[in-house]
Amino acid sequence: MAKEPLKVLTESMFYVLLSLLQQERCGTEIVEFVDDITAGRVPLGPGTLYTILAKFEEEGLIRETAVAGRKRTYAITDRGQGLFRQELSRLKLCVADGERGEEKP
Repeated sequence: MAKEPLKVLTESMFYVLLSLLQQERCGTEIVEFVDDITAGRVPLGPGTLYTILAKFEEEGLIRETAVAGRKRTYAITDRGQGLFRQELSRLKLCVADGERGEEKP
């Protein structure tokens, strides 16, 4: 059976891709970025982070750009940017639907 490509991102996955939009980062820098932008709301432990990075690399959403000892640096690919934009659009629609649903008749 063929493996399904990613279509919807978890919150952690979303923030990992967001962290790579502006610049290449290593794992520690990704964790710091996510912690800063979410004010600690989205914890990103090493197990979660490196599982996501391996999945993204396998899917062609990111690529490794440098290795210095154990430090690996990653960059987002065009495919990763496309999936990020698609997920951002989906989330905006969810928020709009939620806001309409809250309106009183």
